[in-house]
Amino acid sequence: MKCTSCNKGILSPSFIDGLFRAHTCTECGGNWVLIEDYLIWKERNPEFEFSDEVTCEAEDSTTTLLCPVTGTVMRKFRLAAKNSHRLDYSSSVGGVWLDKGEWELLKKEGLAGSLNAVLTEYWQNNIRLDSAKDSFEAIYKDKFGLQTYGKAREFREWLNNQPCKADLRAYILADDPYSARK
Repeated sequence: MKCTSCNKGILSPSFIDGLFRAHTCTECGGNWVLIEDYLIWKERNPEFEFSDEVTCEAEDSTTTLLCPVTGTVMRKFRLAAKNSHRLDYSSSVGGVWLDKGEWELLKKEGLAGSLNAVLTEYWQNNIRLDSAKDSFEAIYKDKFGLQTYGKAREFREWLNNQPCKADLRAYILADDPYSARK
């Protein structure tokens, strides 16, 4: 198979960290991994723990990649909300392309044992929710200032833990809570 990323090298049979089968590009060092091979290995080694003490300089392919098996466009899946890195996945084959250093990045981020989970809709939806929360938090911090935002968060948390929070909200939001007029 020809490399899907650099289009120069050949994908030759190899193993990721000597653990499970892959195909590594002879030119760019990227890896083609079938999720099935990863899951079989994971099932046989349930107690295995990856070290997160890894130095890595992961590359990230910014262009659209084609599946080296079918030639179809692969989807990009984010690793986490605070990390812009994306993995390329071919759902028709069940294979994932790991650019050079991405396996080390997965280990460093504590995600090497969850490679299959990263490729699920559930995982990706949670990343979108986390990203939205981070965006709103940045807006509020900018709008209110750090100190006021911090106090507002504390107050909000306190209010949400009160048994009669609806009445407390009405009291706080009323122009004159001691008046019978609206």
